[in-house]
Amino acid sequence: MEPHCLGKPGDPGRSGKDNRLFVEAVLWIARTGSPWRDLPAMFGHWNSTFTRFRDWVKADVWKRLFEAISDDPDMEYAMVDATIVKVHRHGQGAKGGPQSQAIGRSKGGMTTKILALTDALGNLVRFVLLPGQRFDTVGVPPLIEGLAFNALIADKAFDSNAIIAELEARGAKVVISQHPRRAQPLAIDKEMYKWRHLIENFFGKLKEFKRIAMRADKTDQSFTSMIYLAAAAINSR
Repeated sequence: MEPHCLGKPGDPGRSGKDNRLFVEAVLWIARTGSPWRDLPAMFGHWNSTFTRFRDWVKADVWKRLFEAISDDPDMEYAMVDATIVKVHRHGQGAKGGPQSQAIGRSKGGMTTKILALTDALGNLVRFVLLPGQRFDTVGVPPLIEGLAFNALIADKAFDSNAIIAELEARGAKVVISQHPRRAQPLAIDKEMYKWRHLIENFFGKLKEFKRIAMRADKTDQSFTSMIYLAAAAINSR
């Protein structure tokens, strides 16, 4: 991960005093869900840490850190699922309104949906953010674009003719629970379908990070970066 950090000696601009301590500071925020102002003094001044966090967000550093430790996924099969997170009032009010920050009103109030694709081990490969009221299926095409896998496992929320047609065109096995209203349900591998618990386990681990279980980031960029950092910590266990 170190080569992807900003502020190394020799980089243009200021050198970071301690990238390891800084990343740990952001992990502390992600784990506890605390406001930036409550960052313990041992990590440095909260505003300087927050400003540096935003610099890394804009430079896509958090995504590169995640990719650095997730470069060899097991794509024997892939799994896709979604989870809803409530948006704290501190996470609302960004410029452009909630619709521009993947925030929408659903049964749970103001929410964001995390739609994720994991590998056969249940490790995150890709994800997208959607407003809470959007259908899960609309986020699937960008998750599977250009990605090779032998089968896709998903629950009946993803029983879509378009998704099934795409998988069949690829020659990928369809392991998607069939909706009761489907006139001619497909036969699926029930034993393979049981493996879907791995993506549910991933979401359980992800929501151990309180900053993600209750979204407090105003922008989708910052929230995305928090997810990348948390997923990097999960994948490296």
